[in-house]
Amino acid sequence: MQGEMEDKCGIVGIHCSDDSKNIASFVYYCLYALQHRGQESAGIAAFDTKKGLNCYCGMGLITDVFRDYEIQNLKGNKAIGHVRYSTTGQSKLENSQPFVTDFGDGFIAMAHNGDIVNSEELRKELIEEGFYFKSDSDSEVICYMIKKAHHDNNKDVLEAIESVCKKLVGSYALTILVDGELYGVRDPMGIKPLAIAKRDDEFILASETVAFDVINAEYIRDIVPGEVVYFKNDEICSHMLESAGKCKLSHCMFEYVYFARPDSTIDGINVYETRMNIGRQLHELYPIDADLVIPVPDSSIPAAIGYSRASGIPYGEGLIKNRYVGRTFIMPTQEERELAVRVKLNPIKEAIKGKKIILIDDSIVRGTTSKQLLDLVKEAEPAEIHFLVGCPPVIAPCYYGVAMATKKELIAANYSVDEIQKQLDIDSLGYITLPALVQAIGMDEKDLCLGCLNEEYPTEIPEGLEAETYYKP
Repeated sequence: MQGEMEDKCGIVGIHCSDDSKNIASFVYYCLYALQHRGQESAGIAAFDTKKGLNCYCGMGLITDVFRDYEIQNLKGNKAIGHVRYSTTGQSKLENSQPFVTDFGDGFIAMAHNGDIVNSEELRKELIEEGFYFKSDSDSEVICYMIKKAHHDNNKDVLEAIESVCKKLVGSYALTILVDGELYGVRDPMGIKPLAIAKRDDEFILASETVAFDVINAEYIRDIVPGEVVYFKNDEICSHMLESAGKCKLSHCMFEYVYFARPDSTIDGINVYETRMNIGRQLHELYPIDADLVIPVPDSSIPAAIGYSRASGIPYGEGLIKNRYVGRTFIMPTQEERELAVRVKLNPIKEAIKGKKIILIDDSIVRGTTSKQLLDLVKEAEPAEIHFLVGCPPVIAPCYYGVAMATKKELIAANYSVDEIQKQLDIDSLGYITLPALVQAIGMDEKDLCLGCLNEEYPTEIPEGLEAETYYKP
């Protein structure tokens, strides 16, 4: 359900072999295509052979951050970029990325998508050794660890990345700019996506393939879990981490259900087709007699189309989304919180009144937004409301970069489906089953991270990192 959970970030990196080119504007447009992955802050770091590294970050959407800052000021033929939503670390300028610090005789800049579950332990070790942190983000921890491995142990960049990755527990996709060299890193479990494309004399790294489409770059492949890529002589060079292939693959299922844009392809699987399959699977599970299939816009539209086509029930727009509304702040009163939902979504009363409707949403997390939404729909006086959900019940927190809720706030962790249906006061409620979701995605269940659905996490969760205290809004 939109407004109930957020993904961590979107990252981009571009390597151009022509020293005379400035490519920050292309990073900007790639980040624009990834804006759905984070709306709290944005930043770009670029390297110029004559002027060195230049970085600019700010709070808000990328159009707000660079409104008064000329993108042409970020000169250079190598650059990385980042859009952020906080999961570990507060929403403030100090936590915006890319992070930049000195590195030998030059600088290192890094952008990170994911969450390191042992970051506090690693941070304490660095503080004891004299490192000062300007942020409370785990991304800065990784940056300093690479710096330390390079400086103290005289390791080159690849060796430093290798030694650091051995200590990281959690999810990470990284773009790293070390002076004039660009590196892309994907964790050995492949939890977070990262892919590579080419356009003329440029190589592009990005969280999703939509970033390639916007600049007309040709997708090459996904970065393999546990792979480090870099570029020499206009070719892709690859280094596999020692841990690659030695741990369980755990691709995040929420990328397919909710986070990624439907026009993206992740690890060879098209997101739009997956969501269409989710709709078909929902029809197999719940063949309901109804007049209209309605999506909760926008992420549930393909699933609603899939259900409509499988059932023969007409698809219709029953909810209109205000696409000029960004993230709403936390309202102090219940009346104002309900008002925030009304600002974002409004029912078409003429389309709903007197109809038996199937309302399809991508997920229910806390359940509060779903309740407010359904109350809105009821005002349009439908004859029946059947609520179908394209994700199985979320019963546990995510520790790998999805800010959803603590366990005590997760409605499905505390109530049965029948009890949730009664709370929502609707005619029926149906979740997709885990086997049906896996079939819709088309990936082996053993290769997916399903920890929030079954509490079978792909890594050990450090002692003391309790679900009740982990989420930091």
